[in-house]
Amino acid sequence: MQFNSQNIMPTGDVTAMDAGKSIITIGREYGSGGGDIGKALAEKLGIPFYDKEILSLAAKESGICEELFENQDEKPVSSYLFAMTMGVSDMAQPSISDEMPLNHRIFMAQFQAISRVAAQGPCVIVGRCANYVLKGQPNMISLFLYADVDARIERTMKKRGLSKAEAKDLVHKRDKQRQGYYNFFADGNWGHRSNYNLMFNTVGFTPQTAADAIVAFIQSRSE
Repeated sequence: MQFNSQNIMPTGDVTAMDAGKSIITIGREYGSGGGDIGKALAEKLGIPFYDKEILSLAAKESGICEELFENQDEKPVSSYLFAMTMGVSDMAQPSISDEMPLNHRIFMAQFQAISRVAAQGPCVIVGRCANYVLKGQPNMISLFLYADVDARIERTMKKRGLSKAEAKDLVHKRDKQRQGYYNFFADGNWGHRSNYNLMFNTVGFTPQTAADAIVAFIQSRSE
């Protein structure tokens, strides 16, 4: 397979490996197709896929209401979260301090859930600072998916049934939220190439062809 340099940008050393034995984390701009590509990648490799499933696992393991995870999913810190902390303190596991602000407890519960699923074996994990949580793990490949804003707005219009103005607002809002969330909890720059092994421009790719390109890239890379 020939790689288009406008779409594939390696950003660090990745040892050649069997992609099916990898833990693949995916950061993504909103509307770039991260969830669909991640699912296609997991299906191609025959490994588990985790996106919002991480929220359900974290809620179940921590005892914190799943609705709180959904409401605060990949969103930056707000005063509302701190105000809510005391109201749910009796639901946290002993391993997560009751004195932590709610948003920190939610992040820690997701941190633990991500660590547990990764310990079980190869998988694809979308978002939620997974590349930071699993940093240093030798079989982890970190991807960041992006696309030009017009393409992301168009995709969001079709997928969500929104007007162009509504889709544009949603794309900008969710990007800002994801950036704030990642930069706060991962102590790094969301979308910066130094945090990922591969930057992938998804314009012109279907989920299946993107998955094919990613797998071929992982398997062809060497130190």
